[in-house]
Amino acid sequence: QVQLVESGGGLVQAGGSLRLSCAASGRTFSINAMGWFRQVPGKEREFVAAIRWNGGTTYYTNSVKGRFTISKDNAKNTVYLQMNSLHPEDTAVYYCASSVIFRQLYGSGNYDYWGKGTQVTVSS
Repeated sequence: QVQLVESGGGLVQAGGSLRLSCAASGRTFSINAMGWFRQVPGKEREFVAAIRWNGGTTYYTNSVKGRFTISKDNAKNTVYLQMNSLHPEDTAVYYCASSVIFRQLYGSGNYDYWGKGTQVTVSS
């Protein structure tokens, strides 16, 4: 089992920045990749970004490219999501997830463990 705990959400004005953190514990040696998803009420959970635990290859959805940066600290078993130039449409609950198998990372069904989420609200 891998346990994930997100932090760093909050309220920010449009154009502002936030940094989310996700700390992993448990069987962290089994992690192949970590990802961030977001969800608003009534909509499906949406892929935001992901990173391979070894090698550090990153993946982003088009709407956040150039604004968000995913990074990791293997020693701390922590993944980060730096979010700049935030838009009101970035408002959502952001979830951290981990995958223990090498597979494509864009689908929520390809992740094995999930955090409880952290709310990000961007005001206009």
